[in-house]
Amino acid sequence: MKKSLFLYLTILAVLSTVFTYMFLSKQVIFEQNRYDKTTKKLRDSLSLVSNQLVDANYFSLEKNENAQNYFDSGNGDKMIQFEKLIPVVTEKLMDFNANPKGNPYTGQDQIGTNKFIINKVKILNHRWIIADYSDGEIWGEVLLKYFVNPDESISFEVNQSLLYQK
Repeated sequence: MKKSLFLYLTILAVLSTVFTYMFLSKQVIFEQNRYDKTTKKLRDSLSLVSNQLVDANYFSLEKNENAQNYFDSGNGDKMIQFEKLIPVVTEKLMDFNANPKGNPYTGQDQIGTNKFIINKVKILNHRWIIADYSDGEIWGEVLLKYFVNPDESISFEVNQSLLYQK
């Protein structure tokens, strides 16, 4: 009786061990495959987002070598670094938001009680800026020309302005 009990317990232990081994080995393979699929999907989405970012920055001073070369006069002491120029131009344009009648470079006169101010600025190249503006109710966009003068001051000129309907 004792021998049969030990035999049954041994067989049960062996079967339990075999089933546990098979389950765990299949689980490891399943988890490995799931990890590989997730990693591949994340790499693909990262690549897609990276490509979209490159496409979105196609029209920007940071990525346009021809526009960057415009600021290189060939004379080492008169070169304007575009990395430093971008924040300066943006800041100069945003400083006009303090005007009591609104930013004059939105191309719009004050319509209601609120003044038009520029919210976002994108420097496209060595000559063009696109900006988003609003008065809190009405939104629009403006295309500006900018010039870096010989005395290193910056001047702006409205090329075209657009208001969106409410």
